[in-house]
Amino acid sequence: MSHSLDSTLGPMAPFVSQLLAELAATGITIPQPTVDHLCYRAATLQEYRALCAVLAEAGTLLVEGMIGGRPIVTYQLHQLVLAGEVQVPCIELAAPKPGRVHQAGLEHIELVVASLQDLVARYPELPFKTGNMQDTRNPDIGLMLPSGQIKFHLRPLAEVIAEEVATGAVVAVPEDYFEQG
Repeated sequence: MSHSLDSTLGPMAPFVSQLLAELAATGITIPQPTVDHLCYRAATLQEYRALCAVLAEAGTLLVEGMIGGRPIVTYQLHQLVLAGEVQVPCIELAAPKPGRVHQAGLEHIELVVASLQDLVARYPELPFKTGNMQDTRNPDIGLMLPSGQIKFHLRPLAEVIAEEVATGAVVAVPEDYFEQG
């Protein structure tokens, strides 16, 4: 089923389906996967700001904050992304990291799993990125696949965001951030 944002961001449901098929091809089986969000990376700050305006019409703002040295915004979509039986409720939009060149496009999906350690232990032959596995707020692991990345974490992003907002953990985007360069 197509989504109203597909013409702007690219076909989202096929992206999700392709990554899930590639995940299955690795041998990882996750019955009824919970894909809590997908991520689109903007190539420029101008594109990021333009897409923020588009996404504001398509969803409810959950948070915008500085993560990894650049703004990232998350919206709860009014219309879920439907990829077969999988429903994706949120979209994350990442601004480019300063000093890096990024290609615009759909970048990753994130799945909620019961245990990161068990997933890594069950599939030791797979090249998981485990650098964030010990993060205290939202630990995750990643797996690069031909069509993009799948990240695995323990709680839905909307729940993590609600906690960060409630505890004041969100790092605000500096007021002059978009005036730089």
